[in-house]
Amino acid sequence: MNNRHRGTMVVGVVLILLGVLFLLSNFGIFQIYFDIFDIGFLFSNLWPMFLIIPGIIFHYSYFTAKTPDAGLLVPGGILLVTGLTCQISMLFNLWAYMWPGFILAVAVGLFELYIFGTREKGLLIPVFILGGLSLIFFTFSLGNSWVLRTYLVPLILILGGILIVSRNRRI
Repeated sequence: MNNRHRGTMVVGVVLILLGVLFLLSNFGIFQIYFDIFDIGFLFSNLWPMFLIIPGIIFHYSYFTAKTPDAGLLVPGGILLVTGLTCQISMLFNLWAYMWPGFILAVAVGLFELYIFGTREKGLLIPVFILGGLSLIFFTFSLGNSWVLRTYLVPLILILGGILIVSRNRRI
C-alpha cells in the first residue's frame, strides 16, 4: 500500500468514527458534553480552516515538487492569508481591525510568485502597492494608536520617496 492510499484510508476511518460518534449522540445512546465537539460550534468558529487547508495544500504541492508551477503559490498565498485573517478575527472578534489582511493576502500571493517564480520585476509593483496600502490601513484601523499614525506613516512616505528619487538618479 503506497503512502497516498494509506493517507486516504486514515482520513476515511477518522470520518467514519466521527460520523458514528455524532450519530450515537443524536440517538441519545452516547452523549457528548463538551461544546468543542458540537458541530455548530466547530463550523461557527473554525470555518476559516476551509480557506487555510487548501492554501496549505497549494503550498505543499509546490514545495514537494509535485508540480513545478510557481503559479500555485498565488492562490495558495491568498487563501492562506485570507484564512488566517478570518481565523484571527473569529477567535478574537477583531473584524474591525483585521480587514486590511484581505488586501495583504493578494500581495503575499504575488510576492510568493515573484520569489519562487521567474522573478519578473513587474510583479513587485502591485506587491508594494497592495502591501503598502495594507500597512497604512492596518495603521489607521488601530485608531487609537497615535504613535503609529504620527511616526510610521510619515516614515513610510519619506522612505518611499527616497527610494523613488534615488532610483531615478541612477537612470
